[in-house]
Amino acid sequence: MDGNTAAPKVRTEVKDGVGVITLSDPSTLNAAGVELMAGLQTAVEDFIHDQAVRAIVITGEGRGFCSGANLSGGRVDRPVSSGPNESLLRVYNPFVSTLRKSPKPLVAAVNGVAAGVGVSLALSCDLVVAAESAYFLLAFRRIGLVPDGGATWLLPRLVGKARAMELMLLGEKLPAPTALDWGLINRCVPDAELMPKTLEIAGALASGPSSLGMTRNLVWQAFDAEWHLQLEAEAYMQGDAGRSEDAREGISAFLQKRPAEFKGR
Repeated sequence: MDGNTAAPKVRTEVKDGVGVITLSDPSTLNAAGVELMAGLQTAVEDFIHDQAVRAIVITGEGRGFCSGANLSGGRVDRPVSSGPNESLLRVYNPFVSTLRKSPKPLVAAVNGVAAGVGVSLALSCDLVVAAESAYFLLAFRRIGLVPDGGATWLLPRLVGKARAMELMLLGEKLPAPTALDWGLINRCVPDAELMPKTLEIAGALASGPSSLGMTRNLVWQAFDAEWHLQLEAEAYMQGDAGRSEDAREGISAFLQKRPAEFKGR
């Protein structure tokens, strides 16, 4: 281990260029209350700015990834007579936006339940690895609320309108194997292999070139961009990538028929 630190209800460690963030409030199945979200925001920002970290993993401690917002305490705001939900505007939305704009690849390791905003946290990462026993749940209908954290934007784009509507309107559990079949996640592995497989994938990202961060940002941008604007964005990003030390190393290694040794810069 290269390091191990702690924030409120969040643990972090760095190993071989991978920053691992663990939601650490297992008694609530890592419900995303104010304290946990503050620690999560700090952990992600710290890893984004840490040059030793080249890929980020987010997972949960205990039997769940994240059971959603903490409805039993620690609410950011109370209902008001009109206007938006302030906790979403001030806490949750800025966080998922931070994930979307990250210059470094992110991998979610989903253990157990990912519910409510926990689904949004997982899907805001670039790759999602889930344990076979894990499941995804958007049961807002049961409490008279609507999906949040970007779920209504993400799900139709990932699985299509019909399946997105089914998940959000019926509020049924989506087991990890089915989520894989639907294309919602990238891997479904035996429970014991969740972190080893996730760290293997994250390690491959961490040992890759800095252009991986550019690639993930181009893909996120493409969800909204018009064709000609996306082509232009690729051209500018390719210019940045081509000027990097990693590109010089990659091209040299290709010409010399040897493995490249990327340094993430």
